Amino acid sequence: MTKHAKQLCALLSLAFIASGTQAQVRIGLSAPLSGPVAVVGQDQVDGFMLALEQSGGKLGGQPVQVLREDDQLKPEIGNQITRKFIDKEKVHAIVGLGFSNVLMASLKVLTDSGTVAIATNAGPSPMAGASCAANVFSVAWPNDGAAESMGKFMQEKGHKRVYLMAPNYQAGKDMLAGFKRYFKGEIIDEVYTQVGQSDYSAEIAQLQAAAPDAVFAFYPGGMGVNYIRQLSQAGLLNKIPNYSVFTVDGTTMPALRNAAVGTVSGAMWDAALDNPENRQFVAAFTAKYKRVPSEYAAAAYDAARLLDVAVRKTGARYTDKKALAVAVKAAGQEFKSVRGPFRFNRNNLPIQNYYAFQVTGSGANPTVKLLGTPLANHGDVYTSKCRLP
Repeated sequence: MTKHAKQLCALLSLAFIASGTQAQVRIGLSAPLSGPVAVVGQDQVDGFMLALEQSGGKLGGQPVQVLREDDQLKPEIGNQITRKFIDKEKVHAIVGLGFSNVLMASLKVLTDSGTVAIATNAGPSPMAGASCAANVFSVAWPNDGAAESMGKFMQEKGHKRVYLMAPNYQAGKDMLAGFKRYFKGEIIDEVYTQVGQSDYSAEIAQLQAAAPDAVFAFYPGGMGVNYIRQLSQAGLLNKIPNYSVFTVDGTTMPALRNAAVGTVSGAMWDAALDNPENRQFVAAFTAKYKRVPSEYAAAAYDAARLLDVAVRKTGARYTDKKALAVAVKAAGQEFKSVRGPFRFNRNNLPIQNYYAFQVTGSGANPTVKLLGTPLANHGDVYTSKCRLP
């Protein structure tokens, strides 16, 4: 073989390898996979991977590579992961993106890159408003959406004096602001605790002394388990009506069991929702992972199904960042969400239902029942600040 022929073969081999790489959709999936909220991240991973498995390991008919990273609930780590996904791994989309404090640390990098980003556990108010971007989406919720529904629900229940609690970070502040937007009674106190705090005895003593009509709280993951257990141990769950968001859900119920009985939660999803897509999802998730999914798993499952529609719409052009972002926005109108009604608002956050659920029953395995839909087809108040068309 001549030198020229050898060079030509080498070039053809490189072209083949490159084309093979380009024919694979690369997804970066970041979430907290260690520490007290690891269950929140793991549910997102499991929900996303289940949807991929059901589509034959493909998105839009294209083979997929998923790169997983643990943000450790640290904004600086999340930012490093985002940069790695974009600059080194050249991913076509990033999913997950952690808690609001982690997402906010990467928001400018994501926006500047043009890479499609789909949050499955956050919708901080700046991202919904002035910092909205054409390539950045949340398939989960505006942070305060579920809290708004509980404010409305508790207002309609006739509570007059309410005590508020949340961890001191962006989502905690958004949640309590959303609650107050719809609850018009007296706020006795508004208490912010440390992120990751495990002992709430001092705060619970203050709550008990305040003697409110009801308490509303936001404590996800392990924080929620500790908060509810300590309320129960103090005997307050039977004395003060307990309302919350992201506190009593699929990630915390296995640990809480009957300690959570009586609590009422606002959410865009629960396993108790009765629609064909959700029945299929809950059955498949439970069979595969031997546990009931949470809203985090549902959001990540929806993210994969959304991407499946979007990649199919772009065809070979899924490598075009702008084309994929446009397709994701359009796919929000088309795919069937496990939560029921869903579409993207102008700011790329969901318009969806927010439901009220209550833990009922007794014994080791209580059940969750749907109480109603305080807010139907609900958007957010930040869209007016968003510059997207």
